[in-house]
Amino acid sequence: MPDDLVVTGSWAVPAGEMTERFSRSSGPGGQGVNTADSRVELSYDVAGSPSVPEHLRARLLARLAGRLVDGVVTIAASEHRTQLANRRAARERLAQLLREAAAPPPPSRRPTRPTRGSKERRLDAKKRRGETKRGRQGRFD
Repeated sequence: MPDDLVVTGSWAVPAGEMTERFSRSSGPGGQGVNTADSRVELSYDVAGSPSVPEHLRARLLARLAGRLVDGVVTIAASEHRTQLANRRAARERLAQLLREAAAPPPPSRRPTRPTRGSKERRLDAKKRRGETKRGRQGRFD
């Protein structure tokens, strides 16, 4: 799978900037469990990569801060039985992670004020509730 990883329409991560490590998956696997290195660890250096657009680098580093180790993000995939399927899964997860981290921040919320009608309805309901409670006090004036 030496092809580039397309993150967005204008940004693709070259295959040479990603490193893959293979190891044995945990869990049941029958006869092949001790011989097949099907677990994949895909690493990508976000901080030092020349392919990351400069306007996105600070946003990526800030949003991925909890997942980065020395500026490198690592994705592990071991849910499939074959190494090829795990490689595909790891690449897709890395692309999705980078896509979400590079997305522009949502627009800030404009605080709204309650309408006059909603204020009146709330006060009417409070008055009705107060009348109900006053009627339970047992004093008849």
